[in-house]
Amino acid sequence: MENAILIRDVSVSDYGQWRALWDQYNEFYGRTGATALSEDIVQSTWQRFLEPSEPVHCLVAEYEGRLVGLAHFIFHRNTITIENTCYLQDVFSSPSLRGKGVGKKLISAFYDHAKQAGTVGVYWHTHSSNETAMKLYDKVAKNTDFVVYRHAVDMKII
Repeated sequence: MENAILIRDVSVSDYGQWRALWDQYNEFYGRTGATALSEDIVQSTWQRFLEPSEPVHCLVAEYEGRLVGLAHFIFHRNTITIENTCYLQDVFSSPSLRGKGVGKKLISAFYDHAKQAGTVGVYWHTHSSNETAMKLYDKVAKNTDFVVYRHAVDMKII
């Protein structure tokens, strides 16, 4: 099956299938109902994928004519190399196809895009409860043991 999975850049005609996967991904991380992303954010994200001057990109995995996975990544500068780096922000595959090579092929294509763009490194993070994905990630990358901190800038610091 893995050989039948096609990884490609997203296209305008993919919106409906991409959106279904994106909604599932967000639901997995608890962004649904009252905590769902606003429609403005979703549409802005989609438009960024289609704008060549944007540093935000989307790869999709296609199997038997339907989208079964997505990967979103962002090129950016950093302070420890001259070259840009690349952040893999989102990776998702249809639950019915987990363990069938979709995620591995998406990450491999992501690596190829980063290399072609001249980056010297890539990175991503996942929730510590995402054990299924971490089994793959442990095979294709190094866990750096960094902890992620976040803060909404409209909140007061204690």
